[in-house]
Amino acid sequence: MDSVQGSASCVVPTAAARVRLRPLEPTGVQILGGLLGDRQRVNREVTIPHGTEQLERAGTFENLRVAAGRSQRGRRGMVFSDSDVYKWLEALAWETQRQPSPELERLATETTELVAAAQQPDGYLNSYWQLEGRERWSDLEMGHELYCAGHLLQAGVAAARAGSPRLLGIARRVGDLLVDVFGSDSDPRTDGHPEIEVALVELYRETADRRYLDLADKLTSRRGHGFFAGGRFELSYYQDVEPVRGSRSIVGHAVRALYLAAGVTDLYAETGDAALLDAMLAQWDDLVSTKLYLTGGVGSRHEGEAIGDPYELPPDRAYCETCASIASIMWNWRLLLVTGESRFADLIERTLYNGFLAGHSLDGRSFFYANPLQSRGGDARHSWNPVACCPPNIMRLLASLHHYLATVNDRGVQLHQYATSTVRAVVPSVGPVELAVETGYPWSGSVTVEVVACSDAEWTLSLRVPAWARRAGVDGAAVEPACNAEVTRRWKPGDRVELELDVSPRLTLPNPRIDAVRGCVALERGPVVYCFEQADLAAGANLDDVALRTDAAPTDSDPPARLGGVPGVSVAGVVRDVEGWKRAGYLDVRELPRDGAATPARLLAIPYFTWANRGDGGMRAWLPRFD
Repeated sequence: MDSVQGSASCVVPTAAARVRLRPLEPTGVQILGGLLGDRQRVNREVTIPHGTEQLERAGTFENLRVAAGRSQRGRRGMVFSDSDVYKWLEALAWETQRQPSPELERLATETTELVAAAQQPDGYLNSYWQLEGRERWSDLEMGHELYCAGHLLQAGVAAARAGSPRLLGIARRVGDLLVDVFGSDSDPRTDGHPEIEVALVELYRETADRRYLDLADKLTSRRGHGFFAGGRFELSYYQDVEPVRGSRSIVGHAVRALYLAAGVTDLYAETGDAALLDAMLAQWDDLVSTKLYLTGGVGSRHEGEAIGDPYELPPDRAYCETCASIASIMWNWRLLLVTGESRFADLIERTLYNGFLAGHSLDGRSFFYANPLQSRGGDARHSWNPVACCPPNIMRLLASLHHYLATVNDRGVQLHQYATSTVRAVVPSVGPVELAVETGYPWSGSVTVEVVACSDAEWTLSLRVPAWARRAGVDGAAVEPACNAEVTRRWKPGDRVELELDVSPRLTLPNPRIDAVRGCVALERGPVVYCFEQADLAAGANLDDVALRTDAAPTDSDPPARLGGVPGVSVAGVVRDVEGWKRAGYLDVRELPRDGAATPARLLAIPYFTWANRGDGGMRAWLPRFD
């Protein structure tokens, strides 16, 4: 195990944690431009202020004012709406840590004082349960009390790491109450919506209070014993179908499953319980090999917002909740820290650029809750949602995005995600290292890393080579994909390393066991999944009638209109004449359209994350093959 002093990032393993990599000080990583830099800028300038307005309009702040005795209005919103405020507060913390803002700091201070005023003398805090007058902890199945508490704990930790400890004190009072209420070894109870587990571990890391880690372990160990039997959903929905340490399949409500997985991975890191890591690696393999969408999205069923059976991945019925993508990134970051393996950074990248970014409009003012891979029209992002879990979740991930770029260990510095940035790290026995990264990634595959400062000592710079890269090279020498290319030398300021990745467009075939897209093909360019929109078809053509040729290579095209300059991709296809299909009933095979019943067409594809920014027409990520 590598031993490196911890940082003030969103995940801070203790000095004794079983991790191979450690996060950097977040002030040592700054994204300076490119796609990720633009998304952070829009989040700060547009999305967070928009969220402030929407939380006020929805009554979410007002609920806390009522609980604090500052208002007499009735409560509004969902049972778990307090958590939206806490995720928003976490976003403010990471943003002010990244770059000071008097306005954001004022909002955080005022809201923190409101939260403090709403807290009851024994530490309890939940506006729904306080104002409805119902008995505490009487609906652990769907009451979301521990879920809301978890988000408060995470916000408190973030605020403390950003230099404002007031919210952490409020969170600790909640944590102490939870220990008193649920900490008995004989207590069988746990929460219907996992999230408290990952929060308790991080609270332990921030405070060194072992009681929080022990409670996280107890709540996790109580799952799988049927506590929620007879509830409104199947046991898998609550992650209660089998004990965590024996679980080998990822099932049930996608967000619940992935939040729990993140917490369990943290528990392994801090306890060393190998059964926990074995279960997480088995679940990861199950997800990636049989239950993961091309975009990195998770969740194939609207019913129960659930992960489906193996290979049950319909593009048009895909749920792929934005919160599930965020939870997946959280989980994979923790697996990366624990194992050091590049496959987890690969999945972070796929999810980040596709399943996650699709949930956020280009202008930063509207959001998708679900992210299908096919739409027949009528789908549009919403400025807010009655179930508003996704928008503030987007805010907190974008505000902390720089935390996920790089790590350090005893041997050197590792770059996992590429963006124009500065990276400052302290390598044990070497001292401070400063890097400057220049790249047009993900649109360009050229990444230049220059050493700005370092001591006269040998250390290793590790560069992730994604599994999707058909060709890759470091300083002109070919390297294999799906690995970490390591360059070890005695570095000096001015030294440069050039990573070249082939980001040319490529056609992707689905696993033949996925019935819903058998006979189809998709298009990718570097880490970005592309799709086809009705808006880019010739007049009179229908997206349902389009097929893609696989006998001609796709090529880069001019940027599509009104999408911020992202590169388009041109690909050969056909528009089928399907008049014969419009007759009622099934057709005799002799009546099927033949080669002459299709018109050649040049099709324009756009990045999947940019769809539905020019109207609500149809979209497809998978098109039928025309060979």
